[in-house]
Amino acid sequence: MEILQEAELWVAVGLVILVAALVWAKVPGMAIKALDARAAKVQAELDEALRLREEAQALLADIKVRREAAEKVAAEMIANAEADSQRLREEAAVKLDEQIKRRQVIAERKIASAEAQAAAEVKAAAAELAAQIAEGVLQARLKDMKSDPLVDRAVERIGERLG
Repeated sequence: MEILQEAELWVAVGLVILVAALVWAKVPGMAIKALDARAAKVQAELDEALRLREEAQALLADIKVRREAAEKVAAEMIANAEADSQRLREEAAVKLDEQIKRRQVIAERKIASAEAQAAAEVKAAAAELAAQIAEGVLQARLKDMKSDPLVDRAVERIGERLG
């Protein structure tokens, strides 16, 4: 057992020498520096990730604001288009009513003019026919006569008035 204790002692001494050599070579300081550098690198990566996350959140908020503004503008455009459409429908209806009334007045005038023209033509035709009938009656009456008693009386009256 003594050998075993002695071996353990040599191992312990070896370890102490190794630790002393490592301390003398400044290995723990280099390890701490390496760990500090790694921690600083990780911290920088975490800071960059946090910055990127904050940028992404700000961008998302901006996009939401823009989307809401675009939706509001779109809703206003739709409302304006509907109002314009209704106004145009009402204007078209008014114009159509006015046009129908104007055309009705024009049609009534044309009908009245056609009626007046037809009545004048009927009167002219009736007068022409009456004249032709009167001419025929007079010709038949005067056919055998040498003079017309009505004409003779009219001539006598003219003579009386002149004289």
